Amino acid sequence: MRRVRRRAGFTLIEVLVALAIVAIGMAAVLGALTSSADTIAYLRDKTFAQWVALNQIATVRLSGQVPAVGNSDGDIDFAGRSWHWRQEVTATQVPGAVRIDVMVRPKDVKGDDDKGWFTTVSGIQGDAVGAANGYQPDWGSQMLPGQMQAPTQGGLGSGTPGGLGSPTQGGLGSGNLGTPGAFGQSPMGSGGIGSQGGIGAPDTLMGPQTPSTPPTDPGTPDSQQ
Repeated sequence: MRRVRRRAGFTLIEVLVALAIVAIGMAAVLGALTSSADTIAYLRDKTFAQWVALNQIATVRLSGQVPAVGNSDGDIDFAGRSWHWRQEVTATQVPGAVRIDVMVRPKDVKGDDDKGWFTTVSGIQGDAVGAANGYQPDWGSQMLPGQMQAPTQGGLGSGTPGGLGSPTQGGLGSGNLGTPGAFGQSPMGSGGIGSQGGIGAPDTLMGPQTPSTPPTDPGTPDSQQ
């Protein structure tokens, strides 16, 4: 008897196991894709809801009037879809200022006053002006780094008598270095160093000088000591 050789191949059980593995893998992939699509759609709707809420707060601010404390709601069409918003206005501790909370969700999404909202945006509106106090700096008198203070009376570079660089009579070098007379009578001159005024004469640093008179006679009482 001749033996019939069997061809190599997959059995029915092996094929069924392979199909089951492929089906499970495809289901997992489809589930991930569906979840990703739902997440993207939710984020898109959440972004649109935030824009609707921001537009509502901007509309209230542009009206120029402080809204009354309380709740209000309404519907609006935006981005090809209808949206439902709810506005809650509450008073703050600052007189004349209120807090505005706007909650938004798609109109076709069911929910109540506390649940089902896609976003909540808060803002402040009011006409309150804070009173001046000692804790806030006087911005008008602030000085930039390196900027010098304006001259004051008796300060650096002021024009008052006795100031540094003031145009008063009798600065360094003013008067005569050795007045007419004996050489040893007054070595630094009659004016002295910085007498009467500050440093810096009206014209130059050394000031106008008059030529000194040479000693009269070494033998006289006024001669050099």
